Amino acid sequence: MNDPTAEPGGTDPHSLPHLALFPLQSVLFPGAQLQLRVFEPRYLDLVSRCLREKQPFGVVCLRQGSDLRQSDEPVLLESTGVLAALQEVDAEQAGVLRVKCLGTQRFEIDEPLQQADGLWTARAWLVDDDPLTAPAETMLPTVKALANAIGALERKSGSPFVRPYRFDDAGWVANRWCELLPISLAAKQKLMELEDPQMRLRLVDEYLRGKGVVPT
Repeated sequence: MNDPTAEPGGTDPHSLPHLALFPLQSVLFPGAQLQLRVFEPRYLDLVSRCLREKQPFGVVCLRQGSDLRQSDEPVLLESTGVLAALQEVDAEQAGVLRVKCLGTQRFEIDEPLQQADGLWTARAWLVDDDPLTAPAETMLPTVKALANAIGALERKSGSPFVRPYRFDDAGWVANRWCELLPISLAAKQKLMELEDPQMRLRLVDEYLRGKGVVPT
């Protein structure tokens, strides 16, 4: 993890002093595709600015509350999120955008602040990408099960995953399984935060074996 004492905007290349945040009731993983329907003025402005400046925004999971302006419930955001890089932006109708993004790098935030227009921002530090490491031999049935699942999705309605598929990368395999598994947001968040991709894949493997998806 990067040094949280480094001053934002200083010499620390991992620092993002004013990262705009898009809270969602979902967990974005690195390498995942995210599609959004954007209509609130604060997020229309955010998308326009990110397009103009060719910059990503941060996606964080809502731990508590709603991001809707009319809600009085306290809002709590997870402290670790993932940058979302814009890929496609299309106008669905006046004042509504269809946005396609790609999850890239994880980050950690300090104390999020909500601006007058409702947009959340935070001081953030980038988290190192997963080291590229091949799945352990004992994980190969889980890798094969993912390949089979992707094949079935492609035959039915198309794969939700971005090519190229990297079945030789433990972190990529674990992340794609995490997107598919019917587990709680809290569990997905903890898995996304794990810095050891082999541990993330082992936990996924244990879940799949426990459910009989992968033979024990």
